[in-house]
Amino acid sequence: MARFALVASAAATVCSTVALPVAAASEAAAPALTWSDCNDGFQCSTVSVPLDYDNPFGTRIDLAVIKLPAADSAKRIGTLFVNFGGPGASGLQRLRERAKWPWLFSDELRSRFDLVSWDPRGIANSAAVRCFDTLAEQQEFFSSFPQMPVDPAGEAPFYEKSKELAYLCEQKAGPILKHASTANTARDLDMLRRAAGEEKINYHGISYGTHLGAIYANLFPNRIRAMVFDGSMDFVGNAVGRGDSGFKVPLDTRQDVSRGVAETHEQFLKLCAESGPKCAFSGGDLKAKYAAIAERAMRGPITIEGDEGPETWTWSGISNMAWDYASVSAWPDLAKLYQRLYDARDTTVSRTAAVRKGEPYTSNRSEAFNAIQCSDSNFPTDTAIYSKYAVSEDQRIPYFGRLSVFDMMSCAFWQAKDTDRYTGPWNRRTSAEILVLNNRYDPSTPLHGAIDGANELARARVFVTEGYGHSTMLAPSTCTEQVKRDYLISGKFPEAGKVCKLDANPFG
Repeated sequence: MARFALVASAAATVCSTVALPVAAASEAAAPALTWSDCNDGFQCSTVSVPLDYDNPFGTRIDLAVIKLPAADSAKRIGTLFVNFGGPGASGLQRLRERAKWPWLFSDELRSRFDLVSWDPRGIANSAAVRCFDTLAEQQEFFSSFPQMPVDPAGEAPFYEKSKELAYLCEQKAGPILKHASTANTARDLDMLRRAAGEEKINYHGISYGTHLGAIYANLFPNRIRAMVFDGSMDFVGNAVGRGDSGFKVPLDTRQDVSRGVAETHEQFLKLCAESGPKCAFSGGDLKAKYAAIAERAMRGPITIEGDEGPETWTWSGISNMAWDYASVSAWPDLAKLYQRLYDARDTTVSRTAAVRKGEPYTSNRSEAFNAIQCSDSNFPTDTAIYSKYAVSEDQRIPYFGRLSVFDMMSCAFWQAKDTDRYTGPWNRRTSAEILVLNNRYDPSTPLHGAIDGANELARARVFVTEGYGHSTMLAPSTCTEQVKRDYLISGKFPEAGKVCKLDANPFG
């Protein structure tokens, strides 16, 4: 699950929120897919689906779909639907970028399946959630968003801006806001399955895409040929929490995501030390060096000489870089950044110095992330709860505890409800056993959550890659891709004792 430092849904009974829409989805006519060339071997289409599956013959929305046809039509098995995570990521963009990454989709896999992805409802080209009138307004709003608070003084403006985002979306996003839940995207996925002419689905869900897959598996348990969950989640924890934690504990805190970040950070330091000069941060006691950076940044910003000129870093910005442990390709640059911060730790900079900003905001990813995540899950609505956990989590997990407290803050103020969201059950017996892949050290979907999620499902088996980073997409393992490929092609699970590692040391 991708996380943004920007971001409650009322509990609903399963019998009332699930039964009717599933029946309605079956009643809606199977949509048609008319493919046309859209460059580089890809084909594109749109498909019309109901906005509200309680009213399958009412208002409809169009979903943008993309396909890379199987390379060998004679050996083709069928369609493999792929959700790349988020929520908020464009499936069209990501399939174009990543369909030919060999560690994600090998030549053999691409020869056997059409790869199909789509922009889920609320995202990019599919009835996008728009909370601003113009791109300029959108960019101005997010460029002025306060950084994650690192002390009580920063909390009030952060809460206020998070509340403002929720208000703007409520005012401007329109009807899609009450129909943006993952449950409705799962129903859309079943419409896509029907449109593609598949009797049963083949599915590869990455990160948040595993939550979509788990909902699909429980809404349509008899329509599964093969499902791979890659960088998987605790589905109960994500939706409602255990016991009454849903309304009392921030979402990623109750799933102990910060522990996964801290464990991956330890692996980063360990591997950096072992790599010697290949890692820019190596040399000396790396834990002490990072502690020195943190201690200095907590007193005030640090200015370094970056690749494109001076950069000023706050502790909020530095600590949030830990989310980049998700992609092992980012580790060398992180090491370089940490060393520059360490070398510059004795510089003196005013607290009013300019703060390093991220890239310009050019899509609706943050709006879509909030619209979907806030629809799906229970959240505390009292800001005092977040303030309390910021302190206690920092004590429990130094440096990284508060990352999982504030990463979905706008959901505390979200007003729109999707009454068709899915909250369980999660253990309906599926027509095929599900393969769950997870790295041992994953900062975004920690292994403990993936195991919990697999145990919640009726038929699932976990395979652990001995590595670090988030999912096979961002932590390449040709070995694990073969495990996935064998399962998708023939239903074969890895033999007991099978061990897979990452393809390479990130530091070379």
